[in-house]
Amino acid sequence: MAENIDQIDFTWKGKDKSGKVIKGEIQAINETIARAELRRQGTRIIGIKKKPKPLFSKAKSSISAKDIAVFSRQLATMLESGIPLVQSFDIIGKGNENPAMAELLFGIKTDIEEGDTLAQALRKRPIYFDELYCNLVEAGEHAGILESLLDKIATYKEKVETIKSKIKKALTYPIAVIVVAFIVTAIMLIFVVPVFKDLFDSFGADLPSFTLWVMGISDWMVAYWYYLVGFVVALVYTFMYFKKRSHAFNYFLDRTLLKLPIIGMLLHKSAIARFARTLATMSAAGVPLVDALESVAGATGNIVYYNAVMQMRESVTTGESLQNAMTQTHLFPHMVIQMLAIGEESGSIDKMLNKVADFYEEEVDNLVDNLSSLMEPFIMVILGILVGGLIVAMYLPIFKLGAAIG
Repeated sequence: MAENIDQIDFTWKGKDKSGKVIKGEIQAINETIARAELRRQGTRIIGIKKKPKPLFSKAKSSISAKDIAVFSRQLATMLESGIPLVQSFDIIGKGNENPAMAELLFGIKTDIEEGDTLAQALRKRPIYFDELYCNLVEAGEHAGILESLLDKIATYKEKVETIKSKIKKALTYPIAVIVVAFIVTAIMLIFVVPVFKDLFDSFGADLPSFTLWVMGISDWMVAYWYYLVGFVVALVYTFMYFKKRSHAFNYFLDRTLLKLPIIGMLLHKSAIARFARTLATMSAAGVPLVDALESVAGATGNIVYYNAVMQMRESVTTGESLQNAMTQTHLFPHMVIQMLAIGEESGSIDKMLNKVADFYEEEVDNLVDNLSSLMEPFIMVILGILVGGLIVAMYLPIFKLGAAIG
């Protein structure tokens, strides 16, 4: 998936189909792909180069997906109220508390004032506005229903971000607790256990095997803790490196996560909800199915589903029905396929897919609400083994000495 591969920012200058000189920025894996994407958009390239990274600049993360969702809702409201497009950007930009977002909006406003359509201005900023977003805006401009489609985009963005935030919230708590437990255990092994060891050595008594084993781990940690830190840093770096650059690694990782008992079910339902919501939004905008599926594939957030949707796209291109194409992937539940088939027959795919999205978004909500309670026993077991085990190991000799004295 595109978001799992390291992207490079390029600045470019070219001419559009009418011969007008235009310039902008594009994000791609390399220059060849950047040039191909610009040609596909109808741009004749005059020059293209990597965008230099300034020493002091705002991070890309300073503009979040939530900021884009809020902007979409604000712009839709402004246009529905009859406020002109340029003036809407001026109002939203001046009222935005995020300096990076305000700068982005004023840049788009300038491009529109120079003659670009909204879709053209957004396409110059692929870091923040993906192909799906730009396609929907372009469809709205061509059909004269931009405010209506911006409202759909805002609703879509809000629902997708809600699902993402709920999944992150559900997974962050147990991971954070387990990480803290390991850190506390390491601190106890390095600083606390050696104190007990010196105390027990002064008694000269025989120690239980479990206590000796823990002390052996403590001795190793005290002597070679930097090896452990180096290993953890190297492991994290290697994971991030392959996650950004390796398609095969990302496929293996996503496929493994989908097979996990509880988390896998959550990710399955989330991917189906995002698939249905995205395809419904693009179908309602009148985007052709083959074009829509390419954007939908990237919106699923999972490389296994991405490959499946792209496989569906190939099948649809050859004339096969979407229902049959979905069936062949063996990923989508029977209910989803049947709802889509009814939508195809009745000509209301977007309505049926919205119902599917509503259903699975509610399922995700329920799973997330229950996940914390389901994870609590697992977390308690981890804490009991790590922290409780150390306490037992240190107090066993004390009990043994007390019994001997008594």
